[in-house]
Amino acid sequence: MAGHEILLTFGDVMTTQEAAERWGKSAVSIKHLCTGIQGRPPRLTEEECRKSGGVWLVTRAGMERLYGEELRS
Repeated sequence: MAGHEILLTFGDVMTTQEAAERWGKSAVSIKHLCTGIQGRPPRLTEEECRKSGGVWLVTRAGMERLYGEELRS
């Protein structure tokens, strides 16, 4: 993204497990948003998810784009 700067807070980036809890989905389903499944491409972009070590991280913006606002507890 040349020429664009994205500023995120810690609350804007989360593990697939955290995202699953916040949006009422399974962690495996969130991981598949990053990796794709059954030959389909990923639904989250490279700016919305990435793998860090053995953990997938996703952004709030990506989750909200696909699922709307997170569920309130």
